Amino acid sequence: MKRKPSAPRKAREVVVITGLSGSGKGSVLKALEDLGFYSVDNLPVELIPKFAELALDNAGVAAAALVVDVREGKGLKRFPQVYAAIPASVKTSLIFLEADDSAIVRRFSETRRPHPLGGDRPITASIRRERRQLAPIRAMADLIINTSKFTVHELRDFIRERFSGKSDESKLRVYITSFGYRNGIPSESDLVFDVRFLPNPNYIPRLKKLTGRNPAVARYIRSFPQTVEFIQKVSDLLIYLLPHYIREGKSYLTIAFGCTGGQHRSVMVAEEIQKILTEAGFNVKVGHRDILQGNS
Repeated sequence: MKRKPSAPRKAREVVVITGLSGSGKGSVLKALEDLGFYSVDNLPVELIPKFAELALDNAGVAAAALVVDVREGKGLKRFPQVYAAIPASVKTSLIFLEADDSAIVRRFSETRRPHPLGGDRPITASIRRERRQLAPIRAMADLIINTSKFTVHELRDFIRERFSGKSDESKLRVYITSFGYRNGIPSESDLVFDVRFLPNPNYIPRLKKLTGRNPAVARYIRSFPQTVEFIQKVSDLLIYLLPHYIREGKSYLTIAFGCTGGQHRSVMVAEEIQKILTEAGFNVKVGHRDILQGNS
């Protein structure tokens, strides 16, 4: 067990972190520890209510965080019942972390660590098995975070913003992505806009091999009135919607713009929308899923 020196938090609460292996549970625990949470990794499920009672009976501890995952083995099946046994006087939050299969496979490959359910099976099979085992717990979660697009630092920042009592505006992270329809719609998308109606630079020889980040491509796409009108109307819509998502308690929002191949039109529009929303005071990150995979 660890305790990070920090001023006690006002609220008495226990945060339970769970989710898929390789999804960033350790990073979330570290971020909470930095905020003054008494933290422990891989606590046996049966000890959770007692841990909450003992930790919060300590006058110097007002908040605690712990990780529970498939390392628990068969005892994980009792988690829903045990979690419900935490005293009602304690504020509880259940955070479930997940990521796309491709992101998890990449992370395990980079760290060269075996999957906890590995054995002799392929890692993709272990991931599928883990998703099935954790499905009942995921359904209980107060907050589900897909960490596929987060760096370690971004994930920690997100958790610090969520639990540090900052203004509501800082709690909504907006991720804008461009994509090509020929490669499928991003599964994590909350809002999807189809920009294939805009004039296509792919048919202009001097622009074909460039991307929407190139000033010449951007000028060409912007030269058409429908482009300017579309960007303005979508920006107005998003600036109207985002405060409502904030009040709803939404933590992050993924907005996707798609064209045929994900290289020209969607890239240019995503960049423009990101600039407008940032100027409006929102926390926005932009990425381009298919920018190197094909023309648009």
